[in-house]
Amino acid sequence: MEVYPAIDLMNGKAVRLYKGRREDVKVYGEPLEIAERFAGLVDKIHIVDLDGAFEGFPRNLDVVRRIIEETGLRVQLGGGFRTYEAIARAYEIGVENVIIGTKAFDLDFLERVTADFDGITVSLDSKGGRVAVKGWVESGMEVREAYELLRDYVNRFVYTSVERDGTLTGIEEIERFWESEEFIYAGGVSSVDDLGKLAEIGFSGAIVGKALYEGLVTLEELMEVAECLPRG
Repeated sequence: MEVYPAIDLMNGKAVRLYKGRREDVKVYGEPLEIAERFAGLVDKIHIVDLDGAFEGFPRNLDVVRRIIEETGLRVQLGGGFRTYEAIARAYEIGVENVIIGTKAFDLDFLERVTADFDGITVSLDSKGGRVAVKGWVESGMEVREAYELLRDYVNRFVYTSVERDGTLTGIEEIERFWESEEFIYAGGVSSVDDLGKLAEIGFSGAIVGKALYEGLVTLEELMEVAECLPRG
């Protein structure tokens, strides 16, 4: 099972939100320094440009570029990718997977970017069983319905439990509704036991953020357990 330590960016700093709320933010420090610590244990991390998610276009690409260039880490990046040009720029600086959320439901756009770029990933941000869009503010269709609509275009998804994100309350225990695609979980992961539960459900990976920053679990502990778990 894959473990992706997370760095959320706001105003150039590494932060975490509580349940996706812009006003409920805690700053943890310099993202490059945090990425350097992660680089000793993993080769790929998860980054979210929170300014981009709320404003509709990426705002922290220079920070992401520095992380890639100075640590050698592979990066999957989300947050505000709603234009072709923004996606192209992210790939130019070395991002491996661009994650799109709100704009994924523009199927003409999705078809174009998946034809032109490898590794496009769709984020299904779940809030009460429905997809939350536009910076987790508005609710759209049911998550399962969204998956069925989008699976013809992409085979890599991030499922985020918005109401668990940043809460350290453990994972959302859901029933598997996806097929064999790469399906990664985010939201509330706070222990090695959570990894085991996610593997049982059928997730291929887990994104871990606040639990690492708050010292509830170490990346070393997570990696040791993850190596023994099935992937998807």
